Amino acid sequence: MRLMPFNVWARMLKRRLPTSLWGRSLLIIVLPVLVMQVAVTWAFFDMHWQTVTARLSDGLAGDVAWAAESYADDPTPQNLAVIADRAQRSMSLSIAMREGETLPVDARRGPIGVIDRTLGKALQTRVDRPVWFDTTRYPAYVDIRVQQPQGVLRIIAPRERAVATQAHIFVLWLLIATVLLMSIAVLFIRNQVRSIERLADAAEAFGRGEARERFKPHGAREVRAAATAFMAMRERIQRHIDQRTAMLASVSHDLRTPLTRLRLELALAPPFKRQAAMKGDLDEMEHMIDEYLAFARGEAGEATQTVRIGDLLQAAAEDARRARAEVEVASPDGLTASLRPLAFKRALTNLAGNAASHGETVRLSARALPSGGLEVIVEDDGPGIPEDMYEEAFRPFSRLDPSRNQNSKGVGLGLAIARDVARGHGGDITLDRSDLGGLKAIIRLPE
Repeated sequence: MRLMPFNVWARMLKRRLPTSLWGRSLLIIVLPVLVMQVAVTWAFFDMHWQTVTARLSDGLAGDVAWAAESYADDPTPQNLAVIADRAQRSMSLSIAMREGETLPVDARRGPIGVIDRTLGKALQTRVDRPVWFDTTRYPAYVDIRVQQPQGVLRIIAPRERAVATQAHIFVLWLLIATVLLMSIAVLFIRNQVRSIERLADAAEAFGRGEARERFKPHGAREVRAAATAFMAMRERIQRHIDQRTAMLASVSHDLRTPLTRLRLELALAPPFKRQAAMKGDLDEMEHMIDEYLAFARGEAGEATQTVRIGDLLQAAAEDARRARAEVEVASPDGLTASLRPLAFKRALTNLAGNAASHGETVRLSARALPSGGLEVIVEDDGPGIPEDMYEEAFRPFSRLDPSRNQNSKGVGLGLAIARDVARGHGGDITLDRSDLGGLKAIIRLPE
């Protein structure tokens, strides 16, 4: 038989170990306690309990041998009465003679074989006549029978004469101590793990753009240090985001001023041949500035609200209809989710507008996932994109157009903004082939 390598056993054991800090910490405490208790119990039963039981059984076997030999020396009723009286007063043994009987054929043994083995060995060593015993018929007594020429000499002995009956008290106290130690360990471990869970929740909330000002460091010194470092990092990141948003807002404002002035001059100027084209260029520049600012801002400062998904889908459908597309909306009544409505509406609007610009039919649908969470799907019947370019489509400023034709509206930020919003809610966006023949964008958000 070929043994598996140690690394294979290690991998199998690692897969079966708890994955959470709570489970592993509890295992670190519980496993040594259990090993110690098992070792103590084994040592007690092997070294103490069996030794005491063997000595008790040997003493009882000696008393049985004395009674049998004393009766064999003078097998008369008078001698039997004297032996029985002495055995009752001095040894707590009840002795009776059953004339004409023989020993039972079947041997009755208890569930703990060590008692029967110990007592049987002692009786065979001390008593030189055929002997039979039963430790199961009477809970508090042991039935011992010795074959005599006149019949069977029956001896009823208290159970504590043959076995140490108080061993269960030791086991009971051992179990109580184990439960007490494990309860204390569970309370302390749970208290330490809770502080780490709070830190993880705060980090997850910050990743979704939710600010938790009431978060305070808790737990051990190392956990508090990690929480303090997280709070400092959060403040630095938030300060960087605020500075970037303010800078882009200033740039947007500075650019809008000359654009507004140019638009006013075109409106007051006499009609000329390139006037309409120049107005189109101004509209495109203003649209580009809005998308740049939206991508940089990310709607991170918006508060989370519980909204109806159907209302957001209808709003996105109206924008797609303005692009002369046929729009289908399918959403269960009463489907709600906790999210930032303006940011999520912008993501849906971008996806629906992108679908409307490439197809004639757009389908918007939403459903609750069986495992919890939400799934929103935007489909179109356009030409779609190759599967190997799905991830490329999410890159900022990527328009999947080799010529990079700047005369088409858009700067390649629609899908990037949508994915940024989805990931800001703890979810993501994936692309697939639609049943309509075009592209399918799938937004999945956690519960």
